[in-house]
Amino acid sequence: MVNVSAPGRICLFGEHQDYLGLPVIAAAISRRIYLTGQQRADKQIILNLPDIASKESFELAPKIEYQKDRDYLRSTLNVLQRRGFTFSQGLEVTVRGNIPINSGTSSSSALIVAWIKFLIQLTDNPKQLSAKEIGELANAAEVLEFGEPGGIMDHYSSAIGHIIYLESDPVVKVGKLKPHLGTFVLGDSQEPKDTITILKHVKFGMLQAIQKIKTHHPAFNLQQVTAAEADSFRSLLTPDEFSLFQSNISDRDIVRQAKKMFLQDQVDSKLFGQLLNQHQNNLRDAKRISTPKINAMINAALEAGALGAKINGSGGGGCMFAYGPENPEIVAEAIERQGGKAYIITVDEGVRTETGPETIKA
Repeated sequence: MVNVSAPGRICLFGEHQDYLGLPVIAAAISRRIYLTGQQRADKQIILNLPDIASKESFELAPKIEYQKDRDYLRSTLNVLQRRGFTFSQGLEVTVRGNIPINSGTSSSSALIVAWIKFLIQLTDNPKQLSAKEIGELANAAEVLEFGEPGGIMDHYSSAIGHIIYLESDPVVKVGKLKPHLGTFVLGDSQEPKDTITILKHVKFGMLQAIQKIKTHHPAFNLQQVTAAEADSFRSLLTPDEFSLFQSNISDRDIVRQAKKMFLQDQVDSKLFGQLLNQHQNNLRDAKRISTPKINAMINAALEAGALGAKINGSGGGGCMFAYGPENPEIVAEAIERQGGKAYIITVDEGVRTETGPETIKA
């Protein structure tokens, strides 16, 4: 019997920055996906999914045909087989977890990361893979295989764990940060995310703004322009585009300041909270990815004593989180009074093999 698990994640700093070539900081959280299973005598892959009252089964083949959009469980096997892993026996697996689903906390990425960790232990030719390699394979199975627009933050965060600093330009570089941050409260608004509408405004609006600037200033570089220089580009952009432009420069600088702080021995909790709040202001006002309900949950958390709070993920619904190292229970109660579902969480390690049966929190 093989038992593995992988964490969900929150994006501490850098929403809507990665596709602009700007860095992000993400944290693995103490809510996880768990896989338990073993080999079968036949060629069947059977996946029991009791959390969603579902079951999937299919037969091993050199190339497994997809049965639906984003057929991640099958695509993972295809990706591994193309990388040289072979499977002569079927598998039966039970998948359970306590990561909020479809809420921006990367439950699907955690599932794929855990699935890879499980599969490479039961392949005919097992070999050790680093956490970074597992993250890259998970990204190939979830994003590249289906031509999705996502980045690799979710997969690296779940695989590597703790807090990661990720750069994607000019090449992908990921490093682990180890500040002691204490307790957060995750708040699920239970509103479905509207990612397509959000991206239309935030991603494509900003890419259009950059193109306009580069038409007049070919050497323009978003990583190098200073906040003081931003106003010189105002006349080239619409008011909405300029607001996005300013907010992205501000968020870029917030990430840099947070990284500098995290590299120190002692984290300034109040400054950390202030940076979260500044980031939220940009996400709410310029990028407009927050919602009235999430705004109310954030305000309630701050009034209850949280040091900082922000929306998590692409936006338009989903989750927020609050930094409440001293009074998480009071913060959680405040979030739930606004109609959210609250979970007290901490930063957690990455994908791992479990040594025994785990008790899964509700």
